[in-house]
Amino acid sequence: MSNAHESSDPRAAIRQGAMTPFQVAAVAVCVLICALDGFDVLVVAFTAASIAKDFALKPTDLGLLFSAGLAGMGLGALLIAPMSDRLGRRTTVLVCLAILCLGMLAAAATRTLTELALVRLFTGLGIGGGLATVNIVVAEYATDRWRNLSISLMSLGYPIGATLGGAFSVYLIGAFGWRSVYVFGGLVALALVPAVLAFLPESLDYLIARRPAGALPKVNRVLARMNRPALAALPAPLRAEAETGASLAAIARPPYRTRTLAACAAYFCVMTTCYFFLSWTPKVLTELGLSVTGGISGAMLMNLGGAVGCLLFGFLARRAGTRRLAAAFMAGLFLAATAFGHVPATPAALLAATLAIGFCLYGSINAMYAVVPPIFPAPVRTTGTGLAMSVGRLGAVTGPALAGMLMAAGWERPDYCAALALPMLVAALCLRWVAAEEPAETAGLVPGGVPAVRG
Repeated sequence: MSNAHESSDPRAAIRQGAMTPFQVAAVAVCVLICALDGFDVLVVAFTAASIAKDFALKPTDLGLLFSAGLAGMGLGALLIAPMSDRLGRRTTVLVCLAILCLGMLAAAATRTLTELALVRLFTGLGIGGGLATVNIVVAEYATDRWRNLSISLMSLGYPIGATLGGAFSVYLIGAFGWRSVYVFGGLVALALVPAVLAFLPESLDYLIARRPAGALPKVNRVLARMNRPALAALPAPLRAEAETGASLAAIARPPYRTRTLAACAAYFCVMTTCYFFLSWTPKVLTELGLSVTGGISGAMLMNLGGAVGCLLFGFLARRAGTRRLAAAFMAGLFLAATAFGHVPATPAALLAATLAIGFCLYGSINAMYAVVPPIFPAPVRTTGTGLAMSVGRLGAVTGPALAGMLMAAGWERPDYCAALALPMLVAALCLRWVAAEEPAETAGLVPGGVPAVRG
């Protein structure tokens, strides 16, 4: 190994270098965690019919179960994710996996609606905290060239996990009953713990910015796994790293206040529109004359279009500019959503519009994963991202609920689609607001080692 260098910061060289097998493995573990999260989020949907029959539940009772999980995710992003700015990314990921494991296994043992709703609230803490934290880990460990594609693959893990989880659930419910689905989820979470211990060491950004006990040997162990020279001492912290505390108060003050508000507003708007379509599209399609199978096919087409959108975003973002491409996807979703309200009620037209919505919808969500983390320095990166994602969960609840109110009030398809498409234009404007307000010292490099997202 080369001689140690006392003051050089290795993060710039890592960002500009090639992805090592170690970095690929770290990103792969994060993709697997996102896949588990995707399954855990939709596990109630997979088991809803069986639970309703077993517990004699009404539709409103099932609504409570769905809401409990979403509420837990919002609280997890707000309360659990900031732990990674104080205790470390790896520690927080392990805590979230422990919550998922315990929550899923406990769900299999519940006997009443109240017990199951409380357990789903608890499980949601792990999902929300885990999603925010692995988003940061991927952004910090991927190189400049491969960062957007890595984040896109992480985003793809979510629907892939949901799809594979649905397939497993069909078999498990038929063979062993609905409780076995939750046991399966808990065991998968447990199986991921050794993968995290082996392939997901602590983030260099966290170790260098926060300097916990034993930081230098930990940094050198990570550098050794990346075939890079050891350090004789930790590099001097960047100015923003030294001045920023890991708390919500820190991101509520200048120079972070503006970007925090803009990120929260953008997340809220994106999730409001996206969860409207994710929740209501199958039912709207069936009300327009498609069969139940046709409605499900529409949802599958939406996921297929979303997979293409995520990958295309990952390949093009570095060349086109991440913020610029994100705004284009958001404007595209506004146009596709508005068009969905006006296309003829024929299967071909409706399914084509649904495919276009999925392409822009998942691309927009993926864009938020790419855009938000770099606007915060390392000491508050997960705190800021977690807060924005938590506010986004409010939008996830607001969108479907608002759609139901508009439909009940007699709004026609063109009207409620246009109304719920408008937040995407607000989200696109918020991205430009963040870019315009970003201080000069972060124009080329955000403190903490993640390059500024241009565009």
